Amino acid sequence: MNENELSNLIIGKAIEIHKELGPGLLESAYKECLYYELITAGLKVEKEKPLPVIYKDIKLDQGYRIDLLIENKVVIELKTVDSFTDVHMAQVLTYLKFGHFKLGLLFNFNVTLLKNGIKRFVM
Repeated sequence: MNENELSNLIIGKAIEIHKELGPGLLESAYKECLYYELITAGLKVEKEKPLPVIYKDIKLDQGYRIDLLIENKVVIELKTVDSFTDVHMAQVLTYLKFGHFKLGLLFNFNVTLLKNGIKRFVM
């Protein structure tokens, strides 16, 4: 499955979860539900995937962790915030850059309609 096909599947599952649970839960609850849905769909999903920063010859393990990494292709970052900030978007872009991934999805589950809480990033 390519990145676009994965993206469509992931967004569909996230919308399904949001319709069922609505806004107001902790980020960790949505993460577990999305993890469950994607694993059940037969995808390879890594939760809290460590992502080191490499500077010259130094590997810095500074605690950067991707919420969910799907099929080693798509970065998922989940939030439950009033609105996205530049820091949230920079976080996804940093994961894409350091991990050499092409596609990232940023979800904010703290919205009335999830389609208003999705940002897609392509490198």
